[in-house]
This record gives sequence, structure tokens and C-alpha cells, in this order.
Amino acid sequence: MNILLTAINAKYIHSNLAVYSLKASAGKYEPLIELTEFTINNQTDDIFRAVYQKKPELLFLSCYIWNRSVVTELAENIHKVLPETVIWAGGPEVSYDAERFLLEQPQFSGIMKGEGERTFFRLLEYYIDGKGALSEIPGITYREDGGLRSTGMPEMMKTLDELPFVYQIPEKFEHRIIYYESSRGCPYSCSYCLSSIDKRVRFRSPELVKKELGFLLEHRVPQVKFVDRTFNCNHRHALEIWKFIREHDNGITNFHFEIAADILTEEELEVLAGMRPGLVQLEIGVQTVNERTLEAIHRTAKFERIAERVQRIAAGRNIHQHLDLIAGLPYEDFESFRTSFDRVYGLKPQELQLGFLKVLQGSEMYQRAGEYGILYRSAQPYEVLATRWISCGELMRLKEVEEMLEVYYNSQQFRYTIEALERWFDRPIAMYEALADYYRADDAEGKSYSRMQRFAMLRGFIRETVQERKMPEDTGKIRSAEEKPENTAKYLQYFDELLTLDIYLRENAKSRPVWAEDAGAYRDRVIQFYQQEEQTHRYLPAYGQMNWKQMMRMTHLEHFTCGVAGKGAGKEVWLLFDYEKRDPLTKDAAVCEVEMPGYGAAVCEREMPGYDAAVCEVEMPGFGAACEAE
Repeated sequence: MNILLTAINAKYIHSNLAVYSLKASAGKYEPLIELTEFTINNQTDDIFRAVYQKKPELLFLSCYIWNRSVVTELAENIHKVLPETVIWAGGPEVSYDAERFLLEQPQFSGIMKGEGERTFFRLLEYYIDGKGALSEIPGITYREDGGLRSTGMPEMMKTLDELPFVYQIPEKFEHRIIYYESSRGCPYSCSYCLSSIDKRVRFRSPELVKKELGFLLEHRVPQVKFVDRTFNCNHRHALEIWKFIREHDNGITNFHFEIAADILTEEELEVLAGMRPGLVQLEIGVQTVNERTLEAIHRTAKFERIAERVQRIAAGRNIHQHLDLIAGLPYEDFESFRTSFDRVYGLKPQELQLGFLKVLQGSEMYQRAGEYGILYRSAQPYEVLATRWISCGELMRLKEVEEMLEVYYNSQQFRYTIEALERWFDRPIAMYEALADYYRADDAEGKSYSRMQRFAMLRGFIRETVQERKMPEDTGKIRSAEEKPENTAKYLQYFDELLTLDIYLRENAKSRPVWAEDAGAYRDRVIQFYQQEEQTHRYLPAYGQMNWKQMMRMTHLEHFTCGVAGKGAGKEVWLLFDYEKRDPLTKDAAVCEVEMPGYGAAVCEREMPGYDAAVCEVEMPGFGAACEAE
């Protein structure tokens, strides 16, 4: 029998752990199963053609909030041309309202609900060997005698050790994220989350987890993303795995965990502090700081406790932290959410996700939507439109803020400019709201901007801000103590140099920014520096086999005068950007102040602990200490 498992992922870099787990759990039937993966960005005609050409007799489709429309269209068209094909669906998008889904989608024969590995095996027994009846298989809803029949909840595994390891051939997942599961279920009861339905947390034994992670480390996969809903809910389990990762670090693989920050223990914090920079990244759900809202959604974590843990982790400068907020929750109005934004933003995570409530079928929020006056989209992703506390217009305003946040904060490409610009506004969210207004005035909707165009837009916004707003009182924070700017022109020049710094920190840009000073004025000195470096390799010892022209192409040397490097306005400084060495958290190039022929001595004396990429004596966040001229 020709059996096809099909996944339609959100992005190419993603892999669908569910379908791989089903195939690996098929036992003696596994050789009969073919697996295909697509993305929602593939043309629907291409997906249809690929599935049709395989002529499956049994077709299983994995259905999620992001791919439901593509899945249903594919199934409908396959049913028209291959009417004998039996089509089943599974996944969270169909598990909690299976009967209605089947009534609306007649092309499907049935639904696998919830945990599917055992159900899938039983269905294969039924269809391939004719064993038993559908009515004897727990966890399905299917068509029978012109009607629908459900068989209750699926069979649940007592331990995840029963699951096979699905990444026996890691080369198949090259350039893709490896999703790994060491536990299922969640002990928490967040009312908007489907994971809260399964309160039983089941684990894969640490010995087995370490064996499998060792295999992935041996093959030097780029990233392993744990899909555990709260990885550290069992402290012994988390500690053992974190210690293993720390002790077997291969210098390449990165591990992602979703955790509850408030329950981190001192021992866990100590282990995390000992990780190589970039080895681990943490996703932490804050959602809101409104205590009434936290109570309504059954979250017991206090923001102060989360903040203390996040700040302690940040102090180690070795772990990427991703914090989440959700707009549209009960009892949170527009101003309350702005407060939540400002307080979480103030923790300065590497990434802050501003999400919007999704009213998922099967969740408590879905059941209480009427009570809360929640209006939401009728089609996926079922996103909130308005509540009793926040209007549609206010949520649309936050959508604009979200876009600006993604571009100018989460990208980490404008860090020093944004950090300085924040001081011109009374609160962080006000800056992003003003940025959104500036874009709207440019009629930005539907436009696609290049990276340099984003810089140009930010520069225009800065010039408008500096010219129209009162200078911030804490000028000493954005300039060196030696000299403070006294007029608008100096501020604008200072911001222009910050923009230039941000550009070259990330890439050796081929096109020089139009606002930067003419590099031709000092080209001879730059050439003279690289010729001298070819002889001494004082700053670029790793480039020992290269001539000065090659070094000049692969690195960048930039001239600053406005205090960007902590020298005060009018004090010249030269920064050398090395793109072969990067900060593992920010991806910035390693930077060092250098001595130029005819200039004073360089000040570089030491490197910031734990960092490869530090800018010498820059009086900006994250820079504070001088770096070593190697």
C-alpha cells in the first residue's frame, strides 16, 4: 500500500517533528511510508502536483494554525482527482473540534486527535492488514454509515522513552532546525494555551536524551530547538541535560529552550552562567505585568521574580534571551499594555516578541471568549480583533509598534542608534509609536524596504525628532563626559556616526552610506595602515597569510569624530571591524580602536570578559571596556 505523510511547514528552515515521529513509530510498516515536506510559501499547484504524482492510497496531513487553508485546499483537490485515496488529518488545529471539521470538510475520512503515534500504528494495522475495526481505535473521529463517530481520547504513552529517535540521518536536516522533545505536557494552566489541556508531564529519560544529543553534537548540527513547553519544570531533568550540554559543547551547536524564569534555581543559574556565549538561548513568556490579567489567565509568576532572573542571566553576557508579550488578554487595556511593554523592554532582552492573543479551539480562552467580549478572526490564526478592554483601533496601533520593534530592535542591526534615540522619548513605546507614525506619513504600507533604506528612514526620523523635540536632560549619557553637544547640528552629526557604526558592525557594506564623510579624504592613510599591518599583523594576526589588499577587502576601517568611541566631540578615533570574528549573541563584528600612521597611540589594552567583539572605550550599552589589539 502506498502511504504518504505530508507536512506543510511555516518556513523551509523548520522541520516537522510530528510526521517524523509518526513514521518512526510505524514499526514494521515504516518501509511502506513516504514522507514529504513543503512550506506555506510553496505554490499550491506545486504541492498538489507533488502529492498527486505519488498516487497515495492513504494520505495523512499534519494540520496547524498556519497551514489549515493550504491543507484543506490540497485535500479537496486530491479527493477530486483521486477519489479512492483515504485522507486523514491530525494536529492541534483539528484535534479539538474534529466533528465540525469533518462536517465542513467532506474530503477527509477521519481525524487523529491529540498524541498520535499509537493511533497511527493502529490505523496502519486496520488499513494494511485489516486488523480490527475503526471503532476499536482510541483517539479518532471518523465517518461511518453517513454520520460521524468518535472513540474518545487517544492512548497515551507513560514515558517518552517509547518514542524512537527520529534523526538517525542528520544530514537530511542540513541547514534546518532540529526539533527535539524531552517532555510532553505542561504543569501550568495558561488559559490561552492548548498545552495546558494535558497536565501530565511525561519525560524522556536523561540517559536517553544525552545519548541522542551526543549523536547530534557529534554531527555538529547548527541548532537543536527543544519543543518542551516548560523545559525546567523538573529541575533534576533540566540540570542533568544542561550540564551535559555545557560539558560536551562542540563550539558550533546552539540549543533553544522555553523555560519559566521565575522557577530557576540557584544551581540552574550557576550552570547557565558557565555556558559558552551562544551555546544556549532561552525563550521566556512574560505575557503581561498586569496582575489582574495574570490572575485571569492562571499565571502565577510575578514579574519582579522574572525580571530578577532575566537580569541575572543577562549579566553573564553569554545567553540570548527571547521574551514574549501578548496583547489582547482579559483586563488589559491599551495603557496597561503600554506599561507591560515598557517594563519588559526595559529588561533589554536580545529579542522581544509582541504577540497577539489567538483564541484557539479547545482552550479555556475559547470557552470564555463571550464572557470577555473577545472578538477574533473567524479563520486562522483566530487572532483577537477587540475585547471589552481594548479596541480594534488600539490593537491595530500595537500592530504598527510590532513592525517597528521587529525591524529596529529585534533585528539587532540598529542597537547603538536606537539606544541613544530612546533618551529623546519619555518612554520606550512612545519612540516606536512615533516611528510608526513616521512610516505611515511615508505611505509605507505594502512597501518593501532594503536594509539601507531602513537606515535612511531611521535617519530621517532622527532628524525630525532632534529638530522638533527638546534635547534630553541626561545628555551626559549619550556623549562623553568631556564634551556635551550644544546644538542640533552636533546631535545630528553624532547620530549619523552612530548609524555608520551600526551599519559596519553587522556587515562590510559595499555601498557607503550617503551621510558618511568622504572616505577618499583619508584613503591614503587607510592604505598606509593596511600596508603596515601586512608587516606587523598587530591587529589582525589571523590574516597572516594575506596581503594588505586582501585584508582591506575583508575588514573595514572607519573614522569617527563625534564621541562614538568615548573620546569626546572632535577627538578622532579609528575603529577596525573584523568580520571573521563576531559576537555570538549580537552577530556584530569584532571591533578595536587602532593606531593610525600619524595619529596618537591606540588605547586598546584588554578584551571584555566573555566577548570576542567589543568596541574600545565606547560609552554605549555593552561596550564599557577597552578591547585588546591582538
